[in-house]
Amino acid sequence: MDKHKPSDEMIKELDNLLSKLNAMEIVASNEFEKNSIKIQRALVEGQIHTINEFQHLKKAIDLLTLQLFDVQNKVKN
Repeated sequence: MDKHKPSDEMIKELDNLLSKLNAMEIVASNEFEKNSIKIQRALVEGQIHTINEFQHLKKAIDLLTLQLFDVQNKVKN
């Protein structure tokens, strides 16, 4: 099983995809292509948002864990 890429690397790749989608939209010749690109852009932006939110969630869990250890140490003393 392959390891997950670091979040910074994933976001960089998704930013590159957004750049490519922007270029594709410029050369799109009809409404179908333009609408397809808009859908793809929304999906890529949603993925970036999800990665960022996951990073915030990890930080919150770490802070909560530290607080739990603090409380545990105070209860023991």
